[in-house]
Amino acid sequence: MRLLPYGADGVLAEFDSIEQVRAAHRAVLDSGIEASELVPAARTLLVTGAEPERVRSVLAGAGTHAGEPGKLVRVPVRYTGPDIELIAETAGCTVAEVAELHASVDYTVAFCGFSPGFGYLTGLPAALHQPRLPSPRTSVPTGSVAIAGEFSAIYPRSSPGGWRLLGATDVVLFDPRASVPALLRPGDLVRFEPCAG
Repeated sequence: MRLLPYGADGVLAEFDSIEQVRAAHRAVLDSGIEASELVPAARTLLVTGAEPERVRSVLAGAGTHAGEPGKLVRVPVRYTGPDIELIAETAGCTVAEVAELHASVDYTVAFCGFSPGFGYLTGLPAALHQPRLPSPRTSVPTGSVAIAGEFSAIYPRSSPGGWRLLGATDVVLFDPRASVPALLRPGDLVRFEPCAG
C-alpha cells in the first residue's frame, strides 16, 4: 500500500489488488470515520474530509479481509445481447454455455463509476474475460448487461460504451428521485438470473 496526500485533508491509498481496496474500504466504514468522500476504485481508495493521520492509521491496519458482503441484488437477464455470439466464439463455447457460466457465480460490486449507478462487478469467471470492443458504440441501451476484462456490469442508462453486451435487464439501477438513488453500492452482491424474452 502506498499513501499519498490529496489536497488539504485527503488521503489517496494505492493498492496492488481490488481485494485490498475492498478490505481498506470496509475498514474505513467500520472505523466510524466520517469522511466527506470515500471513493473506492480498481486499485485506489480516496478518503477526504477526515483527519488524515486517523485515516492512515485505519488503512495501515486494514488487512486483506473485506468483511461481510452487503445486500444481495437479484438481476433477471435476457441473454440475447448483440455480442453474445462473439463472446461465445472468443470463449470457445456455445451461447447457452456463456449464459450458464455468467449466471453461475455471485458478483461483488467492487466500486462504482463511469456514470451514476454503474457498478464494476468482480467475480466474472476467467473463461469469460474478454477485451473491450475495438470501437466503442456511440449508444449502449439502458439495462445492457456487459463484460470487459475481469469485470461484468449493467449500463444504468443509455451511453457510449465499448464493453461486450451479452444480455439485458429491466432492473432500474439509478433513480435520482429515490431516497437512495443508486441500487448498487460497493460490497453488495449481484446474482444474475436467466429469464425468457
